[in-house]
Amino acid sequence: MDTVQKTAAGSQQRILEFDLASELHHGMLVSNLAYAVAEEMGLPHEQCYELAIAGMLHDIGKLKLTSYINGQEQDPLVIEELKYVRMHSTLGYEELKGQGYSDFVLESILYHHENYDGSGYPSNKAGDDIPIGARILRVCDVYAALISDRPYRRGFDISSVMELMIDEVKNFDMQVFLAFQRVVHNGDGQNFYKRGGQHGIKEETGNRYEGHFTKRDGNP
Repeated sequence: MDTVQKTAAGSQQRILEFDLASELHHGMLVSNLAYAVAEEMGLPHEQCYELAIAGMLHDIGKLKLTSYINGQEQDPLVIEELKYVRMHSTLGYEELKGQGYSDFVLESILYHHENYDGSGYPSNKAGDDIPIGARILRVCDVYAALISDRPYRRGFDISSVMELMIDEVKNFDMQVFLAFQRVVHNGDGQNFYKRGGQHGIKEETGNRYEGHFTKRDGNP
Protein backbone atom coordinates (compact mmCIF):
# COMPACT_ATOMS: atom_id res chain seq x y z
CA MET A 1 0.00 0.00 0.00
CA ASP A 2 1.49 3.35 -0.99
CA THR A 3 1.71 6.34 1.34
CA VAL A 4 -1.42 8.02 -0.03
CA GLN A 5 -3.48 4.98 0.80
CA LYS A 6 -1.88 4.61 4.22
CA THR A 7 -2.55 8.26 4.93
CA ALA A 8 -6.19 8.04 3.91
CA ALA A 9 -6.81 4.79 5.75
CA GLY A 10 -4.73 5.28 8.86
CA SER A 11 -4.93 8.95 9.76
CA GLN A 12 -7.51 11.69 10.09
CA GLN A 13 -4.77 14.24 9.39
CA ARG A 14 -5.15 15.87 5.97
CA ILE A 15 -2.33 16.36 3.49
CA LEU A 16 -3.01 20.08 3.45
CA GLU A 17 -3.12 20.57 7.22
CA PHE A 18 -1.07 23.72 7.79
CA ASP A 19 1.18 24.23 10.82
CA LEU A 20 3.15 27.47 10.62
CA ALA A 21 5.80 26.39 13.15
CA SER A 22 6.29 23.12 11.30
CA GLU A 23 6.61 24.97 7.97
CA LEU A 24 9.24 27.32 9.42
CA HIS A 25 11.27 24.44 10.81
CA HIS A 26 11.07 22.62 7.49
CA GLY A 27 12.19 25.75 5.64
CA MET A 28 15.17 26.19 7.95
CA LEU A 29 16.31 22.62 7.42
CA VAL A 30 15.96 22.82 3.63
CA SER A 31 17.72 26.20 3.63
CA ASN A 32 20.73 25.00 5.60
CA LEU A 33 21.08 21.76 3.70
CA ALA A 34 20.71 23.45 0.30
CA TYR A 35 23.45 25.91 1.22
CA ALA A 36 25.77 23.07 2.18
CA VAL A 37 25.05 21.07 -0.99
CA ALA A 38 25.54 24.11 -3.22
CA GLU A 39 28.83 24.83 -1.46
CA GLU A 40 29.89 21.19 -1.88
CA MET A 41 29.18 21.49 -5.62
CA GLY A 42 31.37 24.58 -5.89
CA LEU A 43 28.63 27.07 -6.71
CA PRO A 44 29.58 30.73 -6.22
CA HIS A 45 29.07 32.01 -2.69
CA GLU A 46 26.30 34.38 -3.81
CA GLN A 47 24.35 31.50 -5.33
CA CYS A 48 24.84 29.42 -2.16
CA TYR A 49 23.37 32.27 -0.13
CA GLU A 50 20.50 32.80 -2.56
CA LEU A 51 19.74 29.09 -2.44
CA ALA A 52 19.54 29.35 1.36
CA ILE A 53 16.92 32.08 0.86
CA ALA A 54 15.04 29.95 -1.67
CA GLY A 55 15.12 27.02 0.75
CA MET A 56 13.56 29.10 3.48
CA LEU A 57 10.80 30.36 1.16
CA HIS A 58 10.23 27.36 -1.09
CA ASP A 59 6.86 26.38 0.43
CA ILE A 60 5.52 29.89 1.03
CA GLY A 61 2.81 29.21 -1.55
CA LYS A 62 1.12 26.96 1.01
CA LEU A 63 0.07 30.12 2.85
CA LYS A 64 -2.16 30.85 -0.13
CA LEU A 65 -3.85 27.51 0.37
CA THR A 66 -4.98 28.15 3.95
CA SER A 67 -8.38 29.48 2.92
CA TYR A 68 -8.95 26.28 0.97
CA ILE A 69 -7.71 24.17 3.89
CA ASN A 70 -9.86 25.92 6.46
CA GLY A 71 -12.95 25.82 4.26
CA GLN A 72 -12.93 22.09 3.62
CA GLU A 73 -15.35 19.55 5.00
CA GLN A 74 -14.09 17.27 7.75
CA ASP A 75 -12.92 14.43 5.52
CA PRO A 76 -12.14 15.65 1.95
CA LEU A 77 -10.90 13.31 -0.74
CA VAL A 78 -7.14 12.85 -0.77
CA ILE A 79 -7.00 13.23 -4.56
CA GLU A 80 -8.71 16.63 -4.30
CA GLU A 81 -6.13 17.80 -1.78
CA LEU A 82 -3.33 16.56 -4.02
CA LYS A 83 -4.68 18.72 -6.85
CA TYR A 84 -4.52 21.81 -4.67
CA VAL A 85 -1.21 21.11 -2.93
CA ARG A 86 0.46 20.87 -6.33
CA MET A 87 -0.36 24.55 -6.87
CA HIS A 88 1.89 25.72 -4.03
CA SER A 89 5.14 26.15 -5.97
CA THR A 90 3.43 28.30 -8.60
CA LEU A 91 1.57 30.29 -5.94
CA GLY A 92 4.83 30.90 -4.09
CA TYR A 93 6.51 32.12 -7.28
CA GLU A 94 3.65 34.49 -8.02
CA GLU A 95 3.64 35.81 -4.45
CA LEU A 96 7.38 36.59 -4.45
CA LYS A 97 7.68 37.89 -8.01
CA GLY A 98 8.20 41.63 -8.03
CA GLN A 99 9.44 41.72 -4.43
CA GLY A 100 13.11 42.05 -5.25
CA TYR A 101 14.16 38.40 -5.36
CA SER A 102 16.50 37.29 -8.13
CA ASP A 103 15.42 35.04 -10.99
CA PHE A 104 17.66 32.37 -9.46
CA VAL A 105 15.65 32.40 -6.22
CA LEU A 106 12.28 32.60 -7.99
CA GLU A 107 12.97 29.79 -10.45
CA SER A 108 14.39 27.58 -7.70
CA ILE A 109 11.09 27.95 -5.85
CA LEU A 110 8.88 27.56 -8.92
CA TYR A 111 10.50 24.33 -10.10
CA HIS A 112 11.50 22.65 -6.82
CA HIS A 113 9.04 19.79 -7.42
CA GLU A 114 10.27 19.01 -10.92
CA ASN A 115 11.83 15.56 -11.27
CA TYR A 116 14.93 14.90 -13.32
CA ASP A 117 13.06 12.29 -15.40
CA GLY A 118 10.30 14.77 -16.30
CA SER A 119 7.60 13.34 -14.01
CA GLY A 120 7.35 16.32 -11.65
CA TYR A 121 5.33 19.54 -11.59
CA PRO A 122 4.31 22.24 -12.45
CA SER A 123 5.85 22.08 -15.95
CA ASN A 124 7.18 18.52 -16.40
CA LYS A 125 10.67 19.86 -16.99
CA ALA A 126 13.43 17.27 -17.24
CA GLY A 127 17.20 17.05 -16.93
CA ASP A 128 19.23 20.20 -17.25
CA ASP A 129 16.13 22.16 -18.30
CA ILE A 130 15.40 22.28 -14.56
CA PRO A 131 17.37 25.17 -13.00
CA ILE A 132 20.26 23.99 -10.83
CA GLY A 133 18.81 25.68 -7.74
CA ALA A 134 15.56 23.75 -8.14
CA ARG A 135 17.47 20.49 -8.63
CA ILE A 136 19.28 21.08 -5.35
CA LEU A 137 16.09 22.03 -3.48
CA ARG A 138 14.40 18.89 -4.83
CA VAL A 139 16.88 16.61 -3.08
CA CYS A 140 17.02 18.65 0.12
CA ASP A 141 13.23 18.94 0.37
CA VAL A 142 12.79 15.17 0.12
CA TYR A 143 15.45 14.54 2.77
CA ALA A 144 13.87 17.06 5.14
CA ALA A 145 10.44 15.51 4.62
CA LEU A 146 11.49 11.92 5.23
CA ILE A 147 13.67 12.54 8.27
CA SER A 148 10.90 14.45 10.04
CA ASP A 149 8.18 13.30 12.37
CA ARG A 150 4.69 13.46 10.91
CA PRO A 151 1.31 13.07 12.67
CA TYR A 152 0.94 9.55 11.25
CA ARG A 153 4.57 8.33 11.42
CA ARG A 154 7.92 8.87 13.06
CA GLY A 155 10.73 10.35 11.02
CA PHE A 156 13.01 7.81 9.37
CA ASP A 157 16.63 7.42 10.50
CA ILE A 158 19.35 8.63 8.15
CA SER A 159 20.16 5.17 6.76
CA SER A 160 16.51 4.51 5.94
CA VAL A 161 16.14 7.95 4.36
CA MET A 162 19.11 7.30 2.10
CA GLU A 163 17.69 3.92 1.05
CA LEU A 164 14.32 5.48 0.23
CA MET A 165 15.96 8.25 -1.79
CA ILE A 166 18.11 5.78 -3.71
CA ASP A 167 14.91 3.92 -4.62
CA GLU A 168 13.63 7.20 -6.13
CA VAL A 169 16.97 8.34 -7.59
CA LYS A 170 15.41 8.79 -11.05
CA ASN A 171 13.88 11.97 -9.64
CA PHE A 172 17.25 13.57 -8.89
CA ASP A 173 20.18 15.07 -10.75
CA MET A 174 22.91 12.51 -9.99
CA GLN A 175 25.61 15.14 -9.49
CA VAL A 176 23.40 16.94 -6.97
CA PHE A 177 22.54 13.66 -5.26
CA LEU A 178 26.19 12.66 -4.95
CA ALA A 179 27.07 16.05 -3.46
CA PHE A 180 24.13 15.69 -1.07
CA GLN A 181 25.40 12.24 -0.01
CA ARG A 182 28.84 13.67 0.71
CA VAL A 183 27.32 16.38 2.87
CA VAL A 184 25.19 13.90 4.81
CA HIS A 185 27.93 11.30 5.24
CA ASN A 186 30.84 13.59 6.12
CA GLY A 187 29.50 14.04 9.64
CA ASP A 188 26.98 16.79 8.97
CA GLY A 189 24.08 14.40 8.49
CA GLN A 190 23.40 14.00 12.18
CA ASN A 191 23.62 17.78 12.61
CA PHE A 192 21.00 18.28 9.91
CA TYR A 193 18.84 15.64 11.57
CA LYS A 194 19.03 17.29 14.99
CA ARG A 195 19.10 20.99 14.26
CA GLY A 196 19.33 21.62 10.54
CA GLY A 197 23.08 22.03 10.20
CA GLN A 198 25.30 25.03 10.63
CA HIS A 199 24.95 26.78 7.29
CA GLY A 200 22.41 28.94 5.50
CA ILE A 201 20.19 31.53 7.17
CA LYS A 202 19.88 30.14 10.70
CA GLU A 203 20.10 26.91 12.67
CA GLU A 204 17.21 24.51 12.84
CA THR A 205 15.58 24.28 16.26
CA GLY A 206 12.59 22.03 15.63
CA ASN A 207 12.00 18.46 14.64
CA ARG A 208 8.80 18.51 12.59
CA TYR A 209 8.73 19.40 8.91
CA GLU A 210 6.15 19.38 6.13
CA GLY A 211 6.10 16.89 3.30
CA HIS A 212 6.34 13.20 2.53
CA PHE A 213 6.27 10.77 -0.36
CA THR A 214 2.69 10.16 -1.38
CA LYS A 215 3.29 8.61 -4.80
CA ARG A 216 6.08 6.82 -6.61
CA ASP A 217 6.98 10.12 -8.29
CA GLY A 218 8.27 11.36 -4.92
CA ASN A 219 5.88 14.30 -4.85
CA PRO A 220 3.21 15.29 -2.29
